[in-house]
Amino acid sequence: MQTLDDLLASLPARIDQILSPSHLAAMAVSESAPALIQDGRQWSYQALAGHVTASAALLGDYGVRAGDRVMLVGENSAALAVLILALSRLDAWAVIVNARLNAHEIDALQAHCQPRCLLYTVNVSPDAAVHSTRHGAQPLLLPGVDTVAISALDTDSKPEPVHADPARQVAALIYTSGTTGQPKGVMLTHRNLLFIAAVSSRLRGLTPSDCAYGVLPVSHVFGLASVFLGTLYAGASLQLVARFEPAAVLRALQDGLSVLQGVPAMFAKLFDHIRRSGQPLLAPRLRFLYAGGSPLDPSLKARIEQAFGVTLHNGYGLSETSPTVCQTRPENPRSDCSVGPPIPFVEVQLRALQGGGLVATGETGELWVRGPNVMLGYYRNPAQTAEVIDAEGWLNTGDLARQVPDGALFIEGRSKELIIRSGFNVYPLDIETVLNTHPEVVHSAVVGRSVADNEEVIAFVELVPGSRLDTATLSAFAAARLAAYKRPSEIIILPALPAAANGKVLKNQLKTLACKNQTDGAVDAL
Repeated sequence: MQTLDDLLASLPARIDQILSPSHLAAMAVSESAPALIQDGRQWSYQALAGHVTASAALLGDYGVRAGDRVMLVGENSAALAVLILALSRLDAWAVIVNARLNAHEIDALQAHCQPRCLLYTVNVSPDAAVHSTRHGAQPLLLPGVDTVAISALDTDSKPEPVHADPARQVAALIYTSGTTGQPKGVMLTHRNLLFIAAVSSRLRGLTPSDCAYGVLPVSHVFGLASVFLGTLYAGASLQLVARFEPAAVLRALQDGLSVLQGVPAMFAKLFDHIRRSGQPLLAPRLRFLYAGGSPLDPSLKARIEQAFGVTLHNGYGLSETSPTVCQTRPENPRSDCSVGPPIPFVEVQLRALQGGGLVATGETGELWVRGPNVMLGYYRNPAQTAEVIDAEGWLNTGDLARQVPDGALFIEGRSKELIIRSGFNVYPLDIETVLNTHPEVVHSAVVGRSVADNEEVIAFVELVPGSRLDTATLSAFAAARLAAYKRPSEIIILPALPAAANGKVLKNQLKTLACKNQTDGAVDAL
């Protein structure tokens, strides 16, 4: 059995080195094998490596230095992939930002990280083109790949120190999606990302014959580490897609897709499309389905597994852990919605919210994580880093979980999202799971709202198109299935739940909306 030291010693020193002839040989990958696919175009591993080398030289000549932060404003594409790996070649930091953020958000992140320059994937993202024009960027040809745009150099931007040690050298700066607060710049090292790439590819059983679907934004760590780097680490091919479209997913499955990873909201919309459109589901090579990024409810898992005929695996992670902490195993599929046991070489502890002692097996506690996946820290915020990583390297995830005797974990929700109603602990996931079982609900999200000396439960739901379901009927549906203290005080139907680019519901926006809708009514009697 491989030890942690053996695994770490086998990893390349930089993420771009997964394209090196020595790594490809170690993985038994032909240099002529397809690496990336986009809109019918295909790049072999050998061609991709050549484009990375050329692009690194181009950026170096432009003035990008080792230790510089370079902000990539874009959406999934070969150009974005090449730029990330080219910056690794230069020992610069890739600050990967989804172009669908608005101008205020983009500019705030730019002000925080002070990049040497910005690059925009203008040909695959209309939003990136708008930001590019706004910033006065100029065209830059990446030969053999695409034309992007590049801003003028910021001569005041100072490079960070460069470290030969891959555990200290930052590869990517990923800003958290801000679902519960202000975004923070998560510093992920080459060691962090390559550890997850190696472990996740092995847990998925990836081989060079696999083809994975890259629709999860590479600007999010799930899309970056597990989907993008994990797929290439194993020598498989990756079909890059800028935006999720259910019909396009079904076509890719029919054409031979073997691995599909996404967030639960993506699978919910995919199932709804199949049901409404009657488009046939043909997936002759599909062998692995995986959901992560947000809680998976049992009804969705059952519907997807029935439709696809394979297990929908589940996992858990966060930006600060690169991201994977736990994952169900293909050799041990589960019928429940556990996120599985911790991945190899990652330790977990469940600590009591009061006192910090370890809780007993089966009891709920706050989840702490330690391992090679834990971030270097928050950029330019050592105080905030010290708040979440203790002296022994344990990271406080802020999530509540319980661990069953076989080692698998169940995520109960975020400790900050816990609703305390009339003395009872209410976990939003419990209510969301019930609401999502209604056949006319695509998905839901539950938040707490403060009232006099108490909290009340507010539920937001997105219905299938054309539904005439009203809140009274849905309230009665929930009341028949929930304890009195869990029943929503108010259910609000929205055309679509607000979501980040990675599909995760933005509960901070819902909490604000719940407060705006607040009435003077008292909490339901319990």
